[in-house]
Amino acid sequence: MTFHYRMLIAGEWTDAGERHPVRNPFDGEVLGDLPQADADMVETAIAAVWEGRKEMAALPAHRRAGILHRAATLVQENHKALTTRIVLEAGKAWKWAATEVDRAVENLIFAADEARRMHGETVPMDASAGSETRMGFWFREPIGLVGAISPFNFPLNLLVHKVAPAVAAGNAVIAKPASNTAGPAQLFFELLLEAGVPPAGLALLYGSGRTVGEAIVRDERVGKVTFTGSVPVGKRITTLTGPKKVTLELGSNSGTIVDENADIDLAVKRNLMGAFAFSGQVCISVQRIFLHKAIAAEFTEKFVAGTQALNIGDPMDPHTDVGPMISLEEAQRAEQWVKDARKAGATVLTGGERRDGLLQPTVLADVTPDMDVMCSEVFAPIVSLVTCDSFEEAVRMCDDSRFGLQAGVFTRDIDRAFQAIRGINVGGVIVNDVPTYRVDHMPYGGNKDSGVGREGARFAVEDMTTLKMVVFNV
Repeated sequence: MTFHYRMLIAGEWTDAGERHPVRNPFDGEVLGDLPQADADMVETAIAAVWEGRKEMAALPAHRRAGILHRAATLVQENHKALTTRIVLEAGKAWKWAATEVDRAVENLIFAADEARRMHGETVPMDASAGSETRMGFWFREPIGLVGAISPFNFPLNLLVHKVAPAVAAGNAVIAKPASNTAGPAQLFFELLLEAGVPPAGLALLYGSGRTVGEAIVRDERVGKVTFTGSVPVGKRITTLTGPKKVTLELGSNSGTIVDENADIDLAVKRNLMGAFAFSGQVCISVQRIFLHKAIAAEFTEKFVAGTQALNIGDPMDPHTDVGPMISLEEAQRAEQWVKDARKAGATVLTGGERRDGLLQPTVLADVTPDMDVMCSEVFAPIVSLVTCDSFEEAVRMCDDSRFGLQAGVFTRDIDRAFQAIRGINVGGVIVNDVPTYRVDHMPYGGNKDSGVGREGARFAVEDMTTLKMVVFNV
């Protein structure tokens, strides 16, 4: 299967430029050659959408909402094609890729709803002495041009999280998806144009972070940057943006606490999903599980058995649970982390073996907080089990991280649930479920090294607009 990759520059599709192969991470098959934008192409694209921002801002709210609703319909109609592209390019198992497309449809509808809700408020000017004759109100205006940089692990839905709110707010968008999973982005942009987004309001570029990403981030015409990716790149972005709005979602080493009174079967089932969906390559994958000593043995036995029952292999097979990692290099890196942990005293309860890009789902015990598998983002099908003497100790250990994206807590004790809510510094605490849980209209983002800002249509629209205050002296 060969795909024809193209970039959208100045309202026209082009396949010009240096080209790099895109490979299927499962079998290495070349899926097509991806064009790479050079500096001149980036400038042409930015200049075009900068001018196109005027046409986007002129679209009335009902028109923006209608476009996004139409885009949702088109994504649903192209469900199989988008799912196939995600599976072939990202190596994501079919069932998880199909779920991603489902979420993208709903996410577009959420953004369409926000287009109609965008509003302002009156201000009681006479609350200030001397302003009795004045009347005031504020309203929201689009920020102009949004730069969207998205990763490989959710090549469709994370792009929707950035592009759909931008369109809902009346902005132009220049997007740079991950080069190894550019196909879903291209098809999505084709559908956006079919849905009625003015061609002048969109640009889609492929290429290196240094050439394309940094040019977008630095450019003063770009009023807002929204990025999902690694901590080092996120920190570099903050040094390049200057005085512009930035949303950064930078990952985590998410923890789950399982209390002594928890529903153990539910906790096992949900943690298996949270740890191993898409080979653990999810920012909110379960990486650390803190078990009360009273239930540690039971949970461990059931969790290891569940891990060993997972189907590993071809992601196109609908029965596959765990497919390959995004690249051989990443699989080798994760395998080495397991070897390093074992050398430092960890016990491999199951897994740890690699065949090409397929790393067996791996469960570790006897880990220490300074091991990479605990303190860094593993981004692989690897989870560590830690036994705790008390719930309070579990909360402390879960919070002991430079990351702060989401945490999960399984307990039937409401007081302990709130103890965890207060005691773990994260952007979201999910009670009786895993940190991997996310629906696309909730505020989603992290604290500490997990980033700044929040996604979710309402919250993204607010950050992709500016407030304008108006005062009448009447």
